[in-house]
Amino acid sequence: MPADHGSASADRRVAAARAYVDALVSHDAGDVSVHPDCTRVEFGLKTGRNGPHILRSLARGPQFRLIHRISEFSATVDGHSVATRYLVHVRPKALSLAAEVRETFVVDEDDRIRAIVARFGPPRRVP
Repeated sequence: MPADHGSASADRRVAAARAYVDALVSHDAGDVSVHPDCTRVEFGLKTGRNGPHILRSLARGPQFRLIHRISEFSATVDGHSVATRYLVHVRPKALSLAAEVRETFVVDEDDRIRAIVARFGPPRRVP
């Protein structure tokens, strides 16, 4: 639940982050609002150089084609930052593998994602 619980702006910021997470599965970035200068960093390495690059990656990136489901999504809002935690379930489905992801999204006043910082754990078997 967002830290500034009940705030319409907090709800919109969570919705912006959730749209990104949902696009990891759907590969449809149409509902994802990113600033043109948005960047994405994983473990200190830049993996998204700008907004259009991030949107193209969501739509066509082979690294996201392995993801078939998201579960256990939670989000906490602190000002413009949305800290999320969720599991990504990866193919092949028969292996029942999922990895924990923790991403922080910086969302601006126009509800556009300005920055994404990601950390994730190794895939593990889940029931």
